[in-house]
Amino acid sequence: MSQFNRIRKYHSFFRFKKDFEKYSMKKARSYELIIHWLHSKMNRNQFLLLSGIIVGCTAGIAGVILKMLVHYIHYFITYKVHFSTQVIFYIVFPFLGIVLTTLMVIWFFKGQSRKGIPAILHEIAQNSSLIPPVKMYSQVLQSAITVGLGGSAGLESPIAVTGAALGSNFARIYNLGYKERTLLLAAGATAGIAAAFNAPIAGMMFAFEILLTGVVFSDFMPLVVAAVCGSLLSKIILQEEALFHFETRVAFNYRNLPYYIILGLLSGLYARYYVVISQKVEHFFHHLKWSALRRAMLGGLLVSALCVVLPPLFGEGYTSVKSLANGNGETILQNSFFRYLPIQSWMILVFTGCICLLKAFAASITIQSGGNGGNFAPSLFAGGFLGFFFAMLCQQLGITDIPVTNLVIVGMAGVMAGVMYAPLTAIFLIAESSSGYDLFIPLMIVSTISFLLAKWFSPISPELKELAKDGKIFTRAHDKNILLLLKMEDLVEKDVQVISIDATLRQLIELVKEGTRNIIAVINEQQLFEGIITLDDIRPIMFNPELYDTVTVKKLMQAPAAVVHLKENINGVIKKFDDVHAWNLPVVQDKRLIGFISKSSILNKYRLLLQEYSEG
Repeated sequence: MSQFNRIRKYHSFFRFKKDFEKYSMKKARSYELIIHWLHSKMNRNQFLLLSGIIVGCTAGIAGVILKMLVHYIHYFITYKVHFSTQVIFYIVFPFLGIVLTTLMVIWFFKGQSRKGIPAILHEIAQNSSLIPPVKMYSQVLQSAITVGLGGSAGLESPIAVTGAALGSNFARIYNLGYKERTLLLAAGATAGIAAAFNAPIAGMMFAFEILLTGVVFSDFMPLVVAAVCGSLLSKIILQEEALFHFETRVAFNYRNLPYYIILGLLSGLYARYYVVISQKVEHFFHHLKWSALRRAMLGGLLVSALCVVLPPLFGEGYTSVKSLANGNGETILQNSFFRYLPIQSWMILVFTGCICLLKAFAASITIQSGGNGGNFAPSLFAGGFLGFFFAMLCQQLGITDIPVTNLVIVGMAGVMAGVMYAPLTAIFLIAESSSGYDLFIPLMIVSTISFLLAKWFSPISPELKELAKDGKIFTRAHDKNILLLLKMEDLVEKDVQVISIDATLRQLIELVKEGTRNIIAVINEQQLFEGIITLDDIRPIMFNPELYDTVTVKKLMQAPAAVVHLKENINGVIKKFDDVHAWNLPVVQDKRLIGFISKSSILNKYRLLLQEYSEG
């Protein structure tokens, strides 16, 4: 009896535990029930507006947390440590940041390496805007370690990816369609950028210029409210020194127009230099036959060495840019070995020139060797130093009335426009960050010249060129973008007739009697695809019984005009149809027949998608 009571007690305990866990789960997800209820009571536009607010607040908070975390780490390292100890930190921390980030990716995120803005564009085009939930926090953790410990990269791209993941997964939980999911994905990224810079319009321009390229939308209010939420949270929570903000500047004078035109040309040329160096560094680390950890150690050592020689390369570097914009160019030397030399204008000129040239290496090595970050901040940093270098060079040549602060501020927009291929984002970002639009004319001049020069070198951003060439991201060719939404797996007709290559004409005739198709696939003993037979091929002899047992399929078959591979994108398949003037082509994988794909089925699916997007 005591044993029975003991068993009953155990059963009661486990039943209580199960009920408690069930209750806890319900309690934890009660907010989802509320949102589901609101979804059922609201129309589409109302729910999208509510979703924009929720996603904007969530992404904004994520951005604020990341900026605060990195800001206080930098503050401790930069201001609370003696210079002699600081040198050791410059040696240790960037190395440690890249290595720890790589270990985190290997151990906790299963080697997942796709990151940055190209990752978002890939998910929009190839994965129906479904971003893995892990990216709602993985990018924050990785970039906080990389940049917080001194990696020479930016936080804005990870913030944008985090916001996009939050928007995508919010839409997935509440069963929203592809268009709504893409819109909320962009809203999350918009809020993240708005929070990072306290610049809501720049956040929206970022979404329209980069993320929603080739995507047609009439709904933009979720982007507006998300940008407002992200920017408000940034303004309320973040302290002034943590924000990318400039107050000191002089009014625009049209007599300085030649300086801005020259700066625009310099910005475009530097942007090209920056992307070429980035590609070279990426190619080097990609083809380096080392383990991920060894590559991270090499990259960490290189970045640490650069930070020791040129301390402004440590981290995002916004503090150094603010010093230049405020007219305190000498302060950038205070943490370097150059502080022990007599400070002269030519020394500052050489120092800033070296920083401009080596920032491209420092940022690229940080990102490509295993760290997590983006080119947003590095391009702004390099642009500020380029503007200051140009101003100092003019002063060395005897030009005294040069607007130094304006050139620093406008240079940031110029280089960013050329590196990111986003002139509107650059213009509005700097206009909002400098508390006004009195520099709008020089911002437009410099950003436009830089962007056009960058486009002259490469019509598509080099960072996205390979993805666009392979049809893995959307471009401004809207017809091709809609075709990319079609998936090969959904278009392949698998109910095909097959026959052995050694079969006779009699067996082939019997197969034709049973089927309804005009094309029969031929396979060998290993079940590998060999060719095709059409009714036109056998019509001249199919009514001659004397040949039924003497003629084999091998003699009758022919090679197809082209073969489609299962992993090909639809744009490539359409081109094959046009090149060979065929209406049906075999689809193979590892030389095995999967089925046939017809041009008419692609056109029908395309017509339905076009109708859906037109109605949207």
